[in-house]
Amino acid sequence: MAEHIREIKRRIGNISNIRQITKAMHAIALTKATRMKRELIAERPYAEALDSALAAILAEASRTELSHPLLTANSATEVAILVLNADQGLCGRFKGTINRAGYDLLRNQNGKGRIIAGGEKARSFFTGKVEKFLKVYSHLYEQPTSAAAKQIATDLLSLYQSSQVGTVYVVYMRFFSELIQHITVDRILPIRPSEELSPTDALVEPNLSRILDYFLPTYIRGKIFHYLLETKMCEHTIRRQAMKAATDNADDLIKSLTLTHNKARQQAITRAIAEIIAGGEEIR
Repeated sequence: MAEHIREIKRRIGNISNIRQITKAMHAIALTKATRMKRELIAERPYAEALDSALAAILAEASRTELSHPLLTANSATEVAILVLNADQGLCGRFKGTINRAGYDLLRNQNGKGRIIAGGEKARSFFTGKVEKFLKVYSHLYEQPTSAAAKQIATDLLSLYQSSQVGTVYVVYMRFFSELIQHITVDRILPIRPSEELSPTDALVEPNLSRILDYFLPTYIRGKIFHYLLETKMCEHTIRRQAMKAATDNADDLIKSLTLTHNKARQQAITRAIAEIIAGGEEIR
């Protein structure tokens, strides 16, 4: 009985230690999610302006029958799939959901799909499932920056312009609210305007060809930065939820084990008293 009581106390101590860790991780994730939400809210008007500008410029290009290499299909048949995932674990359903979406898209490419792994969790998941990666970005965008977005965008443009791939998809998670996050798959190359936007009248000067040369790579960099922010916002939000659930579970376990411990102690004391009384009666 005494050994059983000590074992329960050890379990309570171990769970209490884990609870301290999960509670701290919840606080950290909450802080990061709050900061990331401010950045995402500030960036979204820029992303929407990029889409509006693209629709206007492409409408003018269509009117003048002007084309551009980033707008038309090349000769490659391979499909690049950029899977934007996390570098760290303990983020609940986040990493698994994104990886499964990327893998489903890969299997639909009839052997032509090529993976670009964003984050350690994407790299580890697809290792062994693909012969090789087109690119791997580990610990590049833990804190999304324009420099990280520029590096990824430059690599994607290089792969497309050199005809190593004919299409580029991005698999990421889009943030809608604290309770709603959706997996999203966007085709980013060749470039096409958003179907949700209608072309607006715009004055395009001085030279549409030069504007396309400058704007289209800028558009890709802006979209990648937006994807990174959306994905990281979802990661921090889901990690906060997971750590909150883990802390609550630890509280429930501690409460249940404490009750069991108290009952075991009570039984041990009662047994000891009974043995003392029995011993006293034996002496008489």
